[in-house]
Amino acid sequence: MKKSLSLVLTAILTIGLAGCGAKKDASAVNANATTNNDKKVIKVGATPVPHKEILEVVKPLLEKKGYQLEIKEFTDYVQPNISVNDGELDANFFQHVPYLENMNKEKGLKLDYTVKVHLEPMGVYSKKITSLNDLKDGATIAVPNDPTNEARALRVLEKAGLIKVKDGDLVTPLDITENTKNLKFKELEAAQLPRTLEDVEAAVINTNYALEAKLNPSKDALAIESKDSPFANILAVRKEDKDKPYIKALSEALTSPEVKKFIEEKYNGSIVPAF
Repeated sequence: MKKSLSLVLTAILTIGLAGCGAKKDASAVNANATTNNDKKVIKVGATPVPHKEILEVVKPLLEKKGYQLEIKEFTDYVQPNISVNDGELDANFFQHVPYLENMNKEKGLKLDYTVKVHLEPMGVYSKKITSLNDLKDGATIAVPNDPTNEARALRVLEKAGLIKVKDGDLVTPLDITENTKNLKFKELEAAQLPRTLEDVEAAVINTNYALEAKLNPSKDALAIESKDSPFANILAVRKEDKDKPYIKALSEALTSPEVKKFIEEKYNGSIVPAF
């Protein structure tokens, strides 16, 4: 009888210990899940101006919250999205919503955005003329070759009265319906546009690349995009990461009063806060 009782108590004790072990294991799993859901080092891809400059302002703001920001510099508009999608980066900061949506469609990416940070009005620049009225018949204008920015550039030229274009979001030179000066268009990667100013009569350049080339949009642009443009630059992330603590912390820092003040004072109207 005693022997049977002893065996029963041993079995109960064993089950109890196993249960405690299971609880500890479950706690460990939960702890790891929490750790994996947050991270203390945030890797962000950005083009140099103004995106990297703005992220430098964000660094100390994140440090106060216990995060370290690592910035990887890019000079193209394709690789930053690929790197985020593949998990090499946590986020990127260089593009507007239409460009991101088009990249998702073309490359099969699963990216989204959290906040709109600033607008970079696209401008028309030239080293050969001082007014668009001076453009000669058959002159060549360089434009970005990616779909969204090319359409955006053509709309700037349309608003300046140089051409008329069909309705639509992703228009190209083939959609021009009126071109009284018989303008020709040279389609190039956005980063190359400032270097073409010696070879073409004019170029429509994204503000970040204009600033890198020491061009001041508010002073040097012969025509400039309206400030009510929908092309605000965003923080892009993987869809599954949007609500993670480190992404929320980064988004809050990018739309902080400190960043707004920096944009307004540093760029003096050539770049406009979008928050």
